[in-house]
Amino acid sequence: MEFHFLGTGAGVPSLIRNVSSLAVRFLQEKGTQWLFDCGEATQHQLMRSAISPSRIDRVFITHLHGDHIYGLPGFLGTRSFQGALTPLTIYGPSGIESFIKAALAVSGTSLRYELHIVEVHEELVIDTDFAQVSVLPLKHTIDSFAYRIQENNKPGVLQVEKLKALQIPPGPIYQRLKLGEMVTLEDGRVLNGENFIGPAQQGRVVVIAGDTQPIANMVEFCHEADLLIHEATFRTGNEDSAHEFGHSTIADAAELAKAAQVKQLILTHISSRYSAEEEELQSEAIQAFEQSWVARDLSVYHLDTIQP
Repeated sequence: MEFHFLGTGAGVPSLIRNVSSLAVRFLQEKGTQWLFDCGEATQHQLMRSAISPSRIDRVFITHLHGDHIYGLPGFLGTRSFQGALTPLTIYGPSGIESFIKAALAVSGTSLRYELHIVEVHEELVIDTDFAQVSVLPLKHTIDSFAYRIQENNKPGVLQVEKLKALQIPPGPIYQRLKLGEMVTLEDGRVLNGENFIGPAQQGRVVVIAGDTQPIANMVEFCHEADLLIHEATFRTGNEDSAHEFGHSTIADAAELAKAAQVKQLILTHISSRYSAEEEELQSEAIQAFEQSWVARDLSVYHLDTIQP
């Protein structure tokens, strides 16, 4: 998976951080692309990235504050104007359908593709071809949600060395064995493909949280996730102010990562008040949770290496 951070700021955009938007590209799934939140100017950020609006087929909105949705009407129109014909599904809190329909109607925007809108709730589980997405309500000043992406398990890897030890040369036989088929060799030996396939590979887990103050339910929701992407609107030491407005600090996100035993943490939704403190933010994040990074606009992160 690739994570393209299109906007990593909070509330008010700054010269170095646009407001919230994140694109996820699933490299092993024919480059499928999803978008999480769509603050104003997201379509401009897309033009500066490797993400194509026409390839995005799902949009997940965490909550309906303007810095997370004001770019959505422009994105929808641009996707159509650029000739996209494939369906698009948008998921978001109650009210997202009214917002989209009003924006399109008032602006006279007609879309060339099918648009499906799903209003989310806690029990919702979204099944796709390669993953399940579940939803958790958060604690913010309005309804806000976290999304947990759980990849389907993948078949085990063909144990090539085991086959070579039996003096079976590479070729079409390997492909048949990888599919678990029974294969009869020219010398009469019969091989069961299932005996040459390693254990199933566990699907990866990614949690992307909207704006929230700390809540206990997130610990289980994020348990042993491969990656947690969480807001850190405020620096450590400002917990009272952060929680009053339904936000988290760097320390809050780090404590969640530790309690949930997540492998990697990326912090985003950084207040513009810290625009001159980029190095301090990164240093503070690593001290709070070693495997953590502060995202920057247009940075691209790979799940396995997490290198910008």
